[in-house]
Amino acid sequence: MTDFASALSAGLDRHLPAARDFLCELIRHPSTPGQEQAALEVAASSFAEVGAEVERVPLPPDLPHDADYSDPLPGLTYEGRCNLRLRVPGGAGGRSLLVNTHADVVPASQGQERPFDPRVEDGVVFGRGACDAKGQIATLYLLVRTLNDLGLAPPGEVIFHLVVEEEVGGNGTLAMIRRGEQADGCLVMEPTDFRLLSSVRGAVWFRVTCRGRAGHSGQAGVTVSALKMAVRVMEILEGYHHRLLAASRGIPLFDRFENPMPITFGRLRAGDWPATAPSQAVLEGVLGFLPNKTWREVAAEMRQAILEEGDEYLRENCELYFMYRHDAHVLDPAHPLVTDLAAACAALGVATEVSAMTASCDSWFYNNQLGIPTVVFGPGSLRFAHSNQEQIALAEIRQAAEILGRFLVRWGKD
Repeated sequence: MTDFASALSAGLDRHLPAARDFLCELIRHPSTPGQEQAALEVAASSFAEVGAEVERVPLPPDLPHDADYSDPLPGLTYEGRCNLRLRVPGGAGGRSLLVNTHADVVPASQGQERPFDPRVEDGVVFGRGACDAKGQIATLYLLVRTLNDLGLAPPGEVIFHLVVEEEVGGNGTLAMIRRGEQADGCLVMEPTDFRLLSSVRGAVWFRVTCRGRAGHSGQAGVTVSALKMAVRVMEILEGYHHRLLAASRGIPLFDRFENPMPITFGRLRAGDWPATAPSQAVLEGVLGFLPNKTWREVAAEMRQAILEEGDEYLRENCELYFMYRHDAHVLDPAHPLVTDLAAACAALGVATEVSAMTASCDSWFYNNQLGIPTVVFGPGSLRFAHSNQEQIALAEIRQAAEILGRFLVRWGKD
């Protein structure tokens, strides 16, 4: 390991400027959902140049009919769009590893000037997608480029899934898992501050449509404000969340957080005049939940809460729809995937801990549906993701690539 470690470290230093340039080029391509292909083509050509086998995997047109499909933004289609499957051959008999991360990014934040014009200041790259998750792609590129330059192959096969539409529900990953990919372990790369997230909460994104009776403000008793109905639904769902949180205590790794499964009301659209009761209100939000519940149970309980606590008019004029549905995933912290990653971090003096993720991501597809042990891990910090200060330090990208290189040796030979 000593000779390999020294060669890996020197190679990463040598190729870090190329990884910086690669990341900046990815950021220059605004890959909001539905617009990912230009960035993916940059990734495809760059990985091919450093020895990875590249396969463009078209997104099937019937994907929206899948039971686990999440409604994306209006107007998205799949014609001409694909994911990337990258393969780095390994030695015979070694453990295989699958690595997932995403190329899509959220739109620019308020106050974020020139989000797709990357800048590098004091070794930190700023721009939309810098840490979530183009910095993760750059980490993989740095590792593959270095291994290729050194003429080294991992002990086992390594497969990368670079996917679209993670930010709107995971439809890119859904398309990949329906192909039946198998591996001995899986890493889903997100900005985790080098924490090893072996448990990930679930989430449902919901839309509530309330129908009132429009009318003039002077028609009390005749009009019904759909806006007030939506406010009442918020109160009911806040109460349900409070009960659900209380019933979800005692779950390992999550209990350290005051509220690991928040409810968020993100959007409310209603009305067009101050003196008119609106006839319709549309409320959208997200509710997190822990492994003691499935998304189907949570959805049923949300519906039941509205039926039991709403008045007769609300019950008959309120529709609840779920756009995004992810179950939680749990992996035993003693699993070798976790302990080998922790050992690789420790060997480099990188502070880490095994914890739970209080957001949702694509890990449940691999862990729950394909039965591949999965952990979430990566450089960068979630506090910068989706913000007008999105950033990642080049030193963290290099450090993450070194951790993964050491991990592959340990994991592949176990």
